[in-house]
Amino acid sequence: MQTKNLINLKNIVVAVITIVVIYLMVLTASRGGAYHGGEQGKVIEDISKVQMPTQQDTQQYSQQQQQTQPKEEVRDELKELKEKAGSIGQINVSLAYKSKCSACHGIDGSGMQDGRKLIGPKLYGQDAEKIYKDLIDFKAGKKENVIMSGLLINTSEEELRKFADEIGAFSSQEKNQK
Repeated sequence: MQTKNLINLKNIVVAVITIVVIYLMVLTASRGGAYHGGEQGKVIEDISKVQMPTQQDTQQYSQQQQQTQPKEEVRDELKELKEKAGSIGQINVSLAYKSKCSACHGIDGSGMQDGRKLIGPKLYGQDAEKIYKDLIDFKAGKKENVIMSGLLINTSEEELRKFADEIGAFSSQEKNQK
């Protein structure tokens, strides 16, 4: 008797689950389907009706862009920006410093950029001899710093001297400008 009741109970549970699943299927189908039709299908159809621009349209657009700002003006603006990038804070820096040092130490050696501290320490105000000694130590591996060692591995001592002299002159450059 207990096994019959248990079998009947299992059948009732399966029947209820089946009815719920069928109800959900009918509900989904009545609302336009899960993937086909419905609001989602309309969006895809709208995209297919969009007219692509012709070659003539793109040529007209490019001509309008060229007419709005002459190339010479753009070149002048770019030149001004490049000059500013090399002399922020009234300190002129070399292209070599910009490419090798400024990302970590800042364009003016302050160790800051846009109000945020950078990876490298402040170089501004340090003596050229101290900087030169530090650069030699980084290159030789006496001071451990993977980034500095990697940057200086193929740099000659003459180039290191130029970097040290340039960085050591930052503070005097700014004083002379005032």
